[in-house]
Amino acid sequence: MKKKLVTVLVAAVAVCGTLTGCGGAKDGKNMVYAVEAGSAGEAVAGEKGFQTNAVASQADALMEVASGTSDAAIIDLLMAGAMIGEGTSYPDLVHTDELTTEEYGVGCRKGSDLASYINSVFAQSYADGSMKATAETYGVQEALVEQKASEYTDNGSGDVAYIQGKGTLIVGITEFEPMDYKDDSGEWIGFDADMARMVAEQLGVEAQFVVIDWDNKIMELESNNIDVVWNGMTLTDEVTNAMECTNAYCNNAQVIVVPGK
Repeated sequence: MKKKLVTVLVAAVAVCGTLTGCGGAKDGKNMVYAVEAGSAGEAVAGEKGFQTNAVASQADALMEVASGTSDAAIIDLLMAGAMIGEGTSYPDLVHTDELTTEEYGVGCRKGSDLASYINSVFAQSYADGSMKATAETYGVQEALVEQKASEYTDNGSGDVAYIQGKGTLIVGITEFEPMDYKDDSGEWIGFDADMARMVAEQLGVEAQFVVIDWDNKIMELESNNIDVVWNGMTLTDEVTNAMECTNAYCNNAQVIVVPGK
């Protein structure tokens, strides 16, 4: 997916003056917003007192708006840049207000040494340009966060050793273009998917992608069903308190999506 997101990341598209103008007669508080359960979008909707329709994924939230069963959706800005507007899956949808600014990180089990290992790969790939090259493939290069030098020390008994011993890095995801999504052959691609494969390669293991219920991501980690949550995950207080998280690697925002005029 090579669509450039430069303009999207600088500012929200000025297609409507207000939500009333974009979404019909309803004002913002009387609208129903489709949100992914357990997401940063659901959290900000709750903070603002919005009426919500919780669905399984951000892709489902867009489907709700397109079909008219919800008035609007709250999704990630990076996904909006890839999925709505001219030449995308939803050409008749537009985004208006940016509700938050935030950063993405990767989540590991609390206390896991895997987060430190991933930070070292981030630092190396940022320095040698491979992270930027991967980002350019999916049009998210303007969202990258600079990665400072980071070193990993192997203690021989943590998650890194556990993953190397079993030979797989199990990555918990949802379908979320441009971060994790399937190509025409059914293979998982995207910026996050490619970076996860880069880490797996350096670990000497295979990356295995498993679709999870986003609302249960912490439980999936703690039960060892997955090794890492790597899916455009916003570094909220809830997430950082429950997981060992990497350094931030992408900037993002939560935006409102509505039908265009």
